[in-house]
Amino acid sequence: MQPIRKQPVLRHAIAASLLLLSGGALADDQDLPSLSLEQLSDVVVTSVSRQEERLANAAASIYIISATDLARSGVLTLPEALRLAPNLQVARVDARNYAITARGFNSAFQNKLLVLIDGRSVYTPLFSGVFWDAQDVLISDIERIEVISGPGATIYGANAVNGVINIITKSSKDSQGGLAAAAGGDELRTAGMRYGGRIRNGHYRMYAKAIEVDDTFNAAGADTNTGFRRQQAGFRADWDLGGDGLRISGDAYQGRLGQTGTRDIRVSGANLTTALDKRLDGGSDLHVGLIFDHTERNQPGAFSERLDTVDLALQHNVRLGENHRLSWGGGYRNASDRVDNGPAFGFLPGDVRLHWANLFAQDEITLSPGLKATVGLKLERNHYTGLEHLPNLRLAWTPGARHLVWGSLARSVRAPSRIDRDLYAPTQPPVLGGVPQFAIAGGPDFVSEVVKVAELGYRSQMTDTFSYSLTAFRGDYDKLRTFEPRPQGGSVFRNLGKGANKGVEAWWRWQPAARWRLSGGAVFQDVDVSFRPESRDASAGSALANNDARRQWFLRSYFDLSDAHKVDFSLRYNSGLPNPAVPAYTELDAQWTWNLGPNLDLALIGKNLLHSSHAEFGSAQGRNLYERSAMLKLVSRF
Repeated sequence: MQPIRKQPVLRHAIAASLLLLSGGALADDQDLPSLSLEQLSDVVVTSVSRQEERLANAAASIYIISATDLARSGVLTLPEALRLAPNLQVARVDARNYAITARGFNSAFQNKLLVLIDGRSVYTPLFSGVFWDAQDVLISDIERIEVISGPGATIYGANAVNGVINIITKSSKDSQGGLAAAAGGDELRTAGMRYGGRIRNGHYRMYAKAIEVDDTFNAAGADTNTGFRRQQAGFRADWDLGGDGLRISGDAYQGRLGQTGTRDIRVSGANLTTALDKRLDGGSDLHVGLIFDHTERNQPGAFSERLDTVDLALQHNVRLGENHRLSWGGGYRNASDRVDNGPAFGFLPGDVRLHWANLFAQDEITLSPGLKATVGLKLERNHYTGLEHLPNLRLAWTPGARHLVWGSLARSVRAPSRIDRDLYAPTQPPVLGGVPQFAIAGGPDFVSEVVKVAELGYRSQMTDTFSYSLTAFRGDYDKLRTFEPRPQGGSVFRNLGKGANKGVEAWWRWQPAARWRLSGGAVFQDVDVSFRPESRDASAGSALANNDARRQWFLRSYFDLSDAHKVDFSLRYNSGLPNPAVPAYTELDAQWTWNLGPNLDLALIGKNLLHSSHAEFGSAQGRNLYERSAMLKLVSRF
C-alpha cells in the first residue's frame, strides 16, 4: 500500500486553485460587527425542543458555533470545527479518526452522542457512534452548529444520551453566487467550490469538495498509515410555497483511507433528504421529513458493510389556548445492514434488518409570565430491546429580560448496537464437543444502558457586550457495558457496569471594542465508574470507556487590526487522560487574514504552535503525535 503522504495530484490542484481564484468578496460573516453579542442571544435555535426559540430562552446547556467562529478559526474539517464548542471533548486519535463526546465516556468508538447534519442522523448501528472519516460538508456553507450537552432523548430518541450535535447549513437563498476556496500546508490540502442560483419559487446551490490528509506518526516515530483522501459533492434546493417551505438536499462521497499491512479502506455513500414545513389553519404547523441514506465501507482484512436506511419523521406544533405550546409526532426508521465478515471477527448474522419506531409529545406550559414548564415523553421501540420510555421535565424562569434560570430532569438510554449483540470472534471458531469456541460470543442478553440526569443552569446577557452561561450537572448511569467471561469459554457483553458523572460547564463572550471580541469556556467534570459485585469483567475496565479529562478550557480572540487585516487566535488546555495516560497539554492555533481587495482574502493558519508535537489519545507506545503546522487558505466569492 502506498502511504498517503503529500501525494502530488491534489497538491497540484490546490496550487492551481490558489493561482486562479479571483473575483467576489469573502463572506460577510467574518466581520465582527455583523452579529453583536446581543443579536447572538436572539439567534433562533431548533435543537432543544425541535421548535424555533431564541437562544436566550432555551432551557438547556447549548452552545452555538457561529459562521463567524468557523470562518475566523481556520478550521477545515468537521471534527476540528467541533473543538470550538467548550462543552465537547475532542481528541484526535490519528490522521482520520477522532474521539468526540460530551460529559465523558470518550473513546474512539464513542456511543453516547447523537450527530445530525441538516436533520439527517449520521449514527451507525454497528457501534452506536459516528465514522468521522466519512463525514464532511463545505465549511463555508454552515450557518451554525448547535451543540447541546446533556440528554436529548425525549426529542431525538435513544442514543442522544450525553449530547446532541446539530450541524445546520445555510439555506440556498443565503448562499447565492459562487464561492471557491483552497487551502494547503504540510499536512493537509483541500479545495472546494459552490455555486447558487434561482429557480422558480426558490433557490438552489451545488458544491464539490476534495480533501487529502497525510499520515501521522506515533510516539516511536513509525508511520501510522492513517492518512486519507475523500471527494464529495452535493446540492440543496429550497422553495417558498406561499408560506410553506420545501427543502430537498443530497450528497455523494467516496474516499480511500490508509491502513497498515493491507489495502486501503474504501468508503462511499449517498443520501437524499426531503423536508416539508407547512403552516396549518389555527396557527399550527406541520413538519414532514423523509431521508434515504446509503453507505458502504470496505475494510480489507476486517469486514465490508453496506447500510441502507430510510427515515420518516412527522411533527405537529400547535398552541392550545394561551398557556400551552404542544409538539407531538412520531417516526419510523428501517435499516438494512449487510456485513461480509472477515476471519478475525464478524457480525452474526451478517445480514439484518433493523427497525425503530417512536411516538412523542412535549408540552411547554406557561405557569406565569416569567415561569415555564416543559413536560415531554417519547416511547421508542428498537430492534433489540423493544419499548423504551424517555421522559423529560424542564423548568425555565426569566427573572428579567436578560436572565434565564433553568433546571431539568431526564431519563435516556443507549440502545444496543450490533457490536453489543452480534459481534463474534473468530468468525469461524474451532468446535470442541459440538460447542463453538468463540473468544467473543456476542451479547445475547445485552440490554439498553440507562442514565438519569439532573441539570441546573443560568444564562445571562449582562450587558450588550458581555454574556455568559453556567450549568451544573449530575448523571447516574446503570447497566453499562462490560465484557464478562462465560463458563464454556470466551466472553460475552453484559450490563454489569455503573457510574456517575458530575461537573460544571461554563462559557462567556465579551466584546470590549468594536474590532475585538473575546470568548472563553471551561469544563470541570468527574466521571466515576465501577462494576456490580457479580461482574468479572475481562477487559480490565476498558469496556467502560471512561478515559476522560477532568478539566479543559479555551480562550479565543478575534481582532480586526484594520479593514484589511484580521488576527485571531485560540488557546486551549486539556488536563490529560488517566487510562491510558496521556499528558496534559496546552496549544495555540492562530490565523492572520489579509483582505487582498474587495474580492479576495488570503489567510495564514498556524496549528499547535506552542510545541513541536503533542499527543491527545491512546496508549504510550502506539498513540499518534500531532506536530506544529502551517497552511495557506484562499477564499473568493463571485
